[in-house]
Amino acid sequence: MREGKAMREAKTRRPWRPDPRKPFVGSVREGQGFAFRRKQKIQQKYTKFLRKKRGSQLPSNDQFTETYPEHLKHLYVAEEALLSVQRRKDHQLSSVQSSPTVSSVAPPKKNKKKTSNQKAKEEYDMIVAKRAAKKQEAEKRKQEREEAQKQYKKKKMEAFKILSQRTRKGQPKLNVQMEYLLQKIQEKQ
Repeated sequence: MREGKAMREAKTRRPWRPDPRKPFVGSVREGQGFAFRRKQKIQQKYTKFLRKKRGSQLPSNDQFTETYPEHLKHLYVAEEALLSVQRRKDHQLSSVQSSPTVSSVAPPKKNKKKTSNQKAKEEYDMIVAKRAAKKQEAEKRKQEREEAQKQYKKKKMEAFKILSQRTRKGQPKLNVQMEYLLQKIQEKQ
């Protein structure tokens, strides 16, 4: 009888903790602090989650073809092809890394995050480039305007010379004025 009671008590006993205010076992001095235990627990949960996820995946052969609408089928088939190529590359890469003779060299990261200084420098460069483009455009417009004004003044001067021609007695030369007006009418047509 006593043996049965002792067995039941052994099963229901809680583990002894030296300090009831201390919620976690272990300490930094012992080499395993509470953060380490917490990290281990989270890792275990994550691996369990991954195992469950792997078990619930659909078979990949009909994943993209049969369950989607007909008008979108080509998109899913193309995506499936890309995924299979990616899986093959990953498989080849893992087999190459597992061989002891080949040393793996990690490729440099392409998408490194920029520092605030780099961002500020890029913004400054963009602003400087915009200002230079505006300045150049304004200079171009100014030159075009000056050229147009020169052409206009030149035409006006020619018209003035033609229309201000006089005879010896000081009368205007009407035949030259008529020719000018005829020429102007012909240019408009």
